[in-house]
Amino acid sequence: MKIEKIEAIPYAIPFRKPLKFASGEVTVADHVLIRVHTSDGVIGIADAPPRPYTYGETQRSIVAVIDDVFGPALVGQSILERERISAILDRTVHNDVAKGAIDIAIWDAVGITLGVSVSKLLGGYSDHLRVSHMLGFHSAQEVLDEARYFVDEHGIRAFKIKVGRRPMELDLELCAVLARELDDDIELYVDANRGWTANEAISALPALVDSRTSLFEEPCDARETMGRRRLVATSTIPIVGDESVPRPGDVSRELMSGGCNAVSIKTARGGFTNSVAVLGLCQGMGVDVLMGNQIDTQIGSAATVAFGSAFKATHSRPGELSNYLDLADDLIAEPLVIRDGLMKIPVGPGVGVSVDPDKLSRYRTDR
Repeated sequence: MKIEKIEAIPYAIPFRKPLKFASGEVTVADHVLIRVHTSDGVIGIADAPPRPYTYGETQRSIVAVIDDVFGPALVGQSILERERISAILDRTVHNDVAKGAIDIAIWDAVGITLGVSVSKLLGGYSDHLRVSHMLGFHSAQEVLDEARYFVDEHGIRAFKIKVGRRPMELDLELCAVLARELDDDIELYVDANRGWTANEAISALPALVDSRTSLFEEPCDARETMGRRRLVATSTIPIVGDESVPRPGDVSRELMSGGCNAVSIKTARGGFTNSVAVLGLCQGMGVDVLMGNQIDTQIGSAATVAFGSAFKATHSRPGELSNYLDLADDLIAEPLVIRDGLMKIPVGPGVGVSVDPDKLSRYRTDR
């Protein structure tokens, strides 16, 4: 059960339409497929989604750090010695997406080796997760039409609305339209991706409350320390830390300093092992959590539903699982299914998904 080789394979799949939000625009999923090969012939997989404008990692940097640093250091390590592996990965300060993908691929390999699903290895609370869908920057009517489509087609009853534009009235009117036109039992929450200042976010609070907003994610840059504290103290809507809280130390700093009072957990950002630590910290402090999306493919979404369904705390809220539907294609061999607003964990050991070799050959960019 020792690691023999780690592959980092870059690939690119276009989106059907650009995803626009305050911290950037994405037209192509230029991700990295990670494959961990073991001495038993098992191959664990994971997807690494670069977000250069948020975390500083690019497709090329992920491939380079795995090929040149992490891969050579991990060859020969047992896949069961995850604490030792984490210590090796933590010799570098950042590279959270690259580390996370390696960690998920190792968990996948462990599950396949043992013949057990990763979700059961992690906790086994449930076999499914309710789905939330992300709505990007468009006109109010376009976003409303998109939301109605996902309600009718997939039964989704929760939406994250991207905000953070200027003038702010663009987003506040959008939120008002969705709140007015969609059923009252449909959950609406917003994510500014640090697009506003703390003062702007504070000024937006009354309108967001009127639009029955349940959560307010990364309203401003967390480094705007005093303003962020004032916002958290002022808001009746929970303020969610996302890109400001990738690791447990960041989580404790933001929670203890008053920078947020809820946390988004992303398996793509640090892997399952890091996510378990973040979740335990939040549970110990009585802080709500939700499963976030890093513009994931179906491979990434399978990892998210595996983790989110494994614990009572993460199962209690809808997880952001559906944005792969905006992709023109995917690498996965057996597509995920969203039915009645729910996604079940894939059947099978490990994370439960595999790669279609023909699609990988078509979309990989290193040949």
